[in-house]
Amino acid sequence: MSALQTAWARWDGLDAREKTGVGAAAVLVLLAALWWLALAPALQTLRTAPAERARLDAQLLQMRVLQAQAQALQTQPRLGYDDALRALEASVKQNLGTGAQLNVAGDQVSISVRGVSAGALTQWLTQARVNARAQPTDARLMRSAGAADAAGTVRWDGTLVLSLPAR
Repeated sequence: MSALQTAWARWDGLDAREKTGVGAAAVLVLLAALWWLALAPALQTLRTAPAERARLDAQLLQMRVLQAQAQALQTQPRLGYDDALRALEASVKQNLGTGAQLNVAGDQVSISVRGVSAGALTQWLTQARVNARAQPTDARLMRSAGAADAAGTVRWDGTLVLSLPAR
């Protein structure tokens, strides 16, 4: 006798009240499975959709800003090595002041920084990229020994290596 035949034989052996109870339990299990497998995930998706859309819209906006910046960089005229070096030296003096030392070796420029704030470093890197067309190739930075001053500004020590346009 197969398992299905055995099950039907047991079903036929039940009285009406037991059949009703087993049927109700089967319907309850079927409804629970339907809820967990079909309805709950769909409702969860509907609940999280507005937040997910807002997150994706913000990400898209940031990507468009980055695209506009990249296109602006592409439209800028080519910059020669000497002009790029002058622009880089000016940005180092303006943003990093006495906390930085610049060493030129061919098309590579090494900048050693000591006790420079994170904000000044960020602003300088942006200017170096835009004004001098310098490409960062290596960065080795560590927090300064007295990592933050009284105002809570974090200071950094280390070396940055940038590549300038070819001569």
